[in-house]
Amino acid sequence: MGTAQNRALRCSVLLCFSILVFLLLSSGRVSGQSLPVFACDFGSNPALENLAFCDTSLGIDMRVADLVKRLTLQEKIRFLVNSAGNVSRLGIPKYEWWSEALHGVSYVGPGTRFSKVVPGATSFPQVILTAASFNASLFEAIGRVVSTEARAMYNVGLAGLTFWSPNINIFRDPRWGRGQETPGEDPLLSSKYGSGYVRGLQQNDDGDPNGLKVAACCKHYTAYDVDNWKGIDRFHFNAMVSRQDLGDTFQPPFKSCVVDGNAASVMCSYNQVNGKPTCADPDLLSGVIRGEWKLNGYIVSDCDSIEVLYNSQRYTKTPEEAAAKAILAGLDLNCGSFLSKYTAGAVKGGFLDEAAIDKAISNNFATLMRLGFFDGDPRKQLYGKLGPKDVCTPEHRELAREAARQGIVLLKNSPGSLPLSPTAFKSLAVIGPNANVTKAMIGNYEGTPCKYTTPLQGLTASVATTYEPGCSNVVCSTAQLEDAKNIAASADATILIMGADKSIEAESRDRIDLRLPGQQQLLVTEVAKVSKGPVILVIMSGGCMDISFAKSDDRITSILWVGYPGEAGGAAIADVIFGYFNPSGRLPMTWYPQSFVGKVPMTNMMMRPDLSNGHPGRTYRFYTGETVYSFGDGLSYSSFNYHLIQVPKLVFIPLEEGHICHSSRCKSLDVGEQHCQNLGFDIQLRVKNMGRMSGSHTVFLFSTPPSIHNSPQKHLVGFEKVFLKAQTETQVRLKVDVCKDLSVVDESGNRKIALGQHVLHVGSLKSSLSLRI
Repeated sequence: MGTAQNRALRCSVLLCFSILVFLLLSSGRVSGQSLPVFACDFGSNPALENLAFCDTSLGIDMRVADLVKRLTLQEKIRFLVNSAGNVSRLGIPKYEWWSEALHGVSYVGPGTRFSKVVPGATSFPQVILTAASFNASLFEAIGRVVSTEARAMYNVGLAGLTFWSPNINIFRDPRWGRGQETPGEDPLLSSKYGSGYVRGLQQNDDGDPNGLKVAACCKHYTAYDVDNWKGIDRFHFNAMVSRQDLGDTFQPPFKSCVVDGNAASVMCSYNQVNGKPTCADPDLLSGVIRGEWKLNGYIVSDCDSIEVLYNSQRYTKTPEEAAAKAILAGLDLNCGSFLSKYTAGAVKGGFLDEAAIDKAISNNFATLMRLGFFDGDPRKQLYGKLGPKDVCTPEHRELAREAARQGIVLLKNSPGSLPLSPTAFKSLAVIGPNANVTKAMIGNYEGTPCKYTTPLQGLTASVATTYEPGCSNVVCSTAQLEDAKNIAASADATILIMGADKSIEAESRDRIDLRLPGQQQLLVTEVAKVSKGPVILVIMSGGCMDISFAKSDDRITSILWVGYPGEAGGAAIADVIFGYFNPSGRLPMTWYPQSFVGKVPMTNMMMRPDLSNGHPGRTYRFYTGETVYSFGDGLSYSSFNYHLIQVPKLVFIPLEEGHICHSSRCKSLDVGEQHCQNLGFDIQLRVKNMGRMSGSHTVFLFSTPPSIHNSPQKHLVGFEKVFLKAQTETQVRLKVDVCKDLSVVDESGNRKIALGQHVLHVGSLKSSLSLRI
């Protein structure tokens, strides 16, 4: 009797267990998997269906207004900070706003984490290398993959929906440690990257123009590019910026992010601009971002920057005044806890009224509603079926490899050097502190990658290798020369993989030296002297390196810059070296000589040269000195020829009768709707691949404007990446908007159409264009 009962009990337990397993599998859930965080959970509280803010048939404005009026002041204040509090009586859970996705879903920030359920996410190249592809469709494609993986992680409780990326600050000075996070030094490229990546992150697949897949955030607004240089840090730095430099260099990427990309957020920076903290400047926040650019979203502070403006910058006498000034300037969300501590006191002290708080949290709630956070269970919504299976897919990982391939820049290539034939070259000496790295390849604001392929692994997949690091790390205090020289002397070719990592350049770590760190140069030079075959120097870095010594050394036959190439970086480097891929990357920033650092302090924000104090200017648009390599430099295994088919010589600007410029000699006109409407033209050219290898090629269109308003030497007007099979040609059409693309910014910060002769450059071809009234 007892045995039968035990058997029945065991069967009952097994049956229950089987049913439980079936239910878990059928629901798509696996061990350790959490539920997503969301409001308006009708399943757990049916009464919520009667609340207007949970009613998806109503407009977002009505839903937000209904929610805000139900909250007490103390409850409202909970929604002014990144770790937003819950209101259980209204079915609103805690929400963490701070997640990052600079070049893949990141573990930086408390909103995202990895676990056994999702152990890693696709880690794309650091932004500076992706920008070097000059491929706008790639920028957007990466954003789409990142947002898919982000939504998949949100659905299992591992991520939020608000990602504080991209970083679109201009890489103004080569010493900046965070230049690696940016698209480079050019305002147009930065604008195209920022708006493209934002569209990739945000655009819904159901066609709803107001819906958000995830919410992007363009940062750090504005003129932020000093982290910690010679004791001057970002928390105390006052960036003195002319209106002209603000208008034609620092602001355009942010404007494009909001206007063209429809970004859901902008982050204000730590620094002051002309004496005002950016997070407490009503002109910059309410005036420009929300007023001129019509931001549809929220403005967030960099983390603890309100505390910084009070404690470090002493901008206000009391913390309550600091809280009030930030909110009244147009700030909606505080990364940090400052507003949760001092906003109530600001209201009580008369510095702030509750209506200003209502306005701020309304912008925050509207963003969450566009994300579907208040629409009930997300697993029943558009992206509800995404899960761990949609992270680190073969397609996503291949795109990471392709992005690295497209960005890698070939800077030097002597005849008979690259590409190496994997059949003719039987052995490789692989040398350098970055030759077998993993984490260094993904730079900062990284996540746990799907899988690493180191440079050594990538090369070894095709040819037998011997490896010596040559230095214990990139600091390279003492180079170990003998072992490195020995393997180079006997190998058919030598690959030296040098450069930097986060110990050299990073957030809060600016450089003071542009040369290869420590004894890296000595290692390269000594190895090159004894190498039996071609010597290929590979530079892994975010910023430029003064490698003049290698450029002029005939024994160093090829040079590649590979940025921080992401999880598949080693495979991509091998693809280029062995000719499986024809390199097409172009430098997104100027490579300055070491002498530059002695001519101008990093804290001097001026873009334009000043002969009175020896300031040579900055970036290709204004720099007047010698370069190691220039913006846009990059070679291919093929050569490409251009032939101009169509380019205008004269464009007339229509003016209304009685305009002052009819009677007086004007050098420029204000950019205005009346004479800018439909004012544009096309440039058509034929591009031919003259080589024996198929490959991609970027066509650049530059313009040199008339010499008025201290205008740039030249500036990028447009670019187009084309793929051509060997010995084939195609036509490329570049559209030019006269008021947008051929205008300059005057000394007062106003955009003007420069009248007179403009010179258009496409490769070595030049064509004059006259703008007249």
